[in-house]
Amino acid sequence: MTKTKIILAYVVLFYESIACANAANTISANQTVGINETIVSPQETFELGFFSPGNSMNHYVGIWYKKISKPTYVWVANRNTPLADTSIELTLTVQGVLIIRNTTTGFIIWSSTNSSTTSLKNPIGQLLDSGNFIIYQDGVDINQDEPIWQSFDFMTDNILPGMKLGRNFVRGIERHISSWKSDDDPAVGEYSDWIDTRGYPQLLVTKGQEIIYRAGPWNGLRFTGTPNLRPNQLFNFTFVINQREIYYQYNLLDPSVLMRLIITPNGRPQRLLWVDSTQEWSLYITPQKDRCDDYKVCGSFGSCNIDNSPVCSCLKGFEPVSPDQWRVADWSQGCQHAIPLDCNPGEGFSRYSNLKLPDTQWSWYNQTMTLVQCEKMCKRNCSCTAYTNSNVSGAGSGCLLWFGELIDIRAMAENGDTLYIRLAASELETMEHSRSSRSEGRRVRIIVPVTLVVLGILSTFLLYRIFRWKQQQQGTARNESGHDHLENRIADEDLELPLFGLSTILKATNNFSMSAKLGEGGFGPVYKGVLEDGQEIAVKRLAETSTQGLHEFKNEVIFISKLQHRNLVKLLGCCVEGGEKMLIYEYMPNKGLDSFIFDKTHEELLDWPTRYHIINGIARGLLYLHQDSRLRIIHRDLKASNILLDTNMNPKISDFGMARTFGGNQIEANTNRVVGTYGYMAPEYAGDGIFSIRSDVYSFGVLVLEIVSGEKNRGFFHKEHSNNLIGHAWVLHNEKKSLQLVAKCLAETLNVSQVLRAIHVGLLCVQRHPEDRPNMTSVIMMLGSDGPWPSPKEPGFYVGSMKQDITHSLSSYGLISNNELSISILKGR
Repeated sequence: MTKTKIILAYVVLFYESIACANAANTISANQTVGINETIVSPQETFELGFFSPGNSMNHYVGIWYKKISKPTYVWVANRNTPLADTSIELTLTVQGVLIIRNTTTGFIIWSSTNSSTTSLKNPIGQLLDSGNFIIYQDGVDINQDEPIWQSFDFMTDNILPGMKLGRNFVRGIERHISSWKSDDDPAVGEYSDWIDTRGYPQLLVTKGQEIIYRAGPWNGLRFTGTPNLRPNQLFNFTFVINQREIYYQYNLLDPSVLMRLIITPNGRPQRLLWVDSTQEWSLYITPQKDRCDDYKVCGSFGSCNIDNSPVCSCLKGFEPVSPDQWRVADWSQGCQHAIPLDCNPGEGFSRYSNLKLPDTQWSWYNQTMTLVQCEKMCKRNCSCTAYTNSNVSGAGSGCLLWFGELIDIRAMAENGDTLYIRLAASELETMEHSRSSRSEGRRVRIIVPVTLVVLGILSTFLLYRIFRWKQQQQGTARNESGHDHLENRIADEDLELPLFGLSTILKATNNFSMSAKLGEGGFGPVYKGVLEDGQEIAVKRLAETSTQGLHEFKNEVIFISKLQHRNLVKLLGCCVEGGEKMLIYEYMPNKGLDSFIFDKTHEELLDWPTRYHIINGIARGLLYLHQDSRLRIIHRDLKASNILLDTNMNPKISDFGMARTFGGNQIEANTNRVVGTYGYMAPEYAGDGIFSIRSDVYSFGVLVLEIVSGEKNRGFFHKEHSNNLIGHAWVLHNEKKSLQLVAKCLAETLNVSQVLRAIHVGLLCVQRHPEDRPNMTSVIMMLGSDGPWPSPKEPGFYVGSMKQDITHSLSSYGLISNNELSISILKGR
């Protein structure tokens, strides 16, 4: 090599080293990152910029590992809005919002959200060596746990060390990962990995709405279905449960190690480790290993053991629901109690060891109770089927209760959990005799004498007659309003619904004190109560002056007790005693949706991401009612005040007093008794009494437009064209001005594509003719995609003069009021 070439080589190396040393890891307000530019973290661990995955010609903004040879993308900004044009740039605005825009048209393709409530001075965006991109205010101490915005809050398909998988209740953020559609397409795929907080927190993998794998609840040491998750030399892990947030997190013990959790496009969760020697990502561990990891493969009360053949068996004390199907390895119907439970005081619990704990969607927990207290609480509630410690570390602590069927149990070779399951008294005696015989070394078949069986039957019958006699004695003081009939009707339905005593409710609500009153509707007043165990409840008390009565009360009890869905309010029990009729629900701390979107002092508390989350949740709840529940149910009174919000702002559809069921292939029905709330009723229902799932869809469309605009459809009257809210939305849509419908308080958190999508879907739902409206399956699909969709046709009830005619027609029955109460219209035909 010549002297000149050597000098030139040194010069190149010198300038390359300067470039690396000065690589930018921050971006300031109004700075841009072009198609061939990047931001690099301080230690050059991660890089942010534009990329095209695999063989794709589309461009995305993402974060990837910089130092490894294999392109590995851990975060994608515009995963659902790919860019084919190269005239694009990434910019941080003076408001602290990260945006991707087309430099030719100026159109914004993607933007981050800004959780700051104050104006910013000199916002800075920085890429950290953790792989997190954060936005903070220059000159203010950086809180890397809660900056103004961070990419860690909006995961794609990777969980990096330090990320929190779970929910932040204060900020209303759910952090979960979802698969890419394919190796070349980072758009949201079919599979998601998330923490389910409907009951005691558990880790799920879902395909759409279907659970395909359940790692189980956190037991203080690990997820109960992942016995191989244990302390090691590479990483530590933790699970946090408090009022502020619930999350799983892991951190590396050696910062030089590269590790990530991922959900693949085919739905496989994997923990991967980078191996320098092979320059490949190596599979460190995967929680899904065999057939027993498939969700509820053995049905209810069945246990899966991969070392057995067949793998499924019923738990001790249980037998197959369908022995014939069980023999041919069809376990879908599961198992049932060999001796049915009858809420006899002699019922107790049998101990089962080394299990993966059942699905906790319909569970209850308390982190401070002892196991003895837990058993007592479960025993006195006839609907409680099992209990255990929620935390098995140390001597064990906390209480976890299950209600209803026990689903997705697996037998573990080691590191399994203990579960105490409710059994009939005679079954417990049989099991105890069996254990005693084994302990004495005798293998004797225990035969129960016929006389004992007869005595058992006679004693059970006698106890039942005593129980009914006491009920009749209590009933002599009741009036003739039908309470006894109602109680018998509830019992005949076999609803497994607890009956609360009047004394219990009086104590919980402080004798229905005014300070406990939450509000009042067509049913009557609603009170907040606290049971002796500390559980908060909402009590709906049928008022003497109620526009609803026994029919609606029975309707709600019968329907909602058979329904279980994360977006339906949960009925805990009822009280029919001493002239009282009451429904006891789970308490919803954030009350009704109407108290936010129609209240100018609270509307800003619901930003656009939260509202879009609520819209999707209502849609999923309706889909369950219309299609996925055991009964096809038409709600008939869907409105903002009947959407309740839990601590996490999850929507729960409530008030099933006016619901109707459809059987078989029935799609619509007629009624002489039109019930519902004006402003939400479909034209064919309000005018002709014809109702169907499409009339619920109409009500949903009205709700969507109200959520977007913050205006009531019924109370809205446009001064220029005299339209109600639906008509106003229709006019703006035709004029390509739909964004003018959006509530002003949403300006800073707006996602333009989502808002336009929601308005379009809302208008499709409120079309005049029922056959033009989409079903809820199509609605959910449209809410999750960018079209193209059909153009909406003219809506019903939107012209000012029509509104006045309808109001006159309804008010002629004296049933229109100003307080948004439900109405019942009796019409002769």
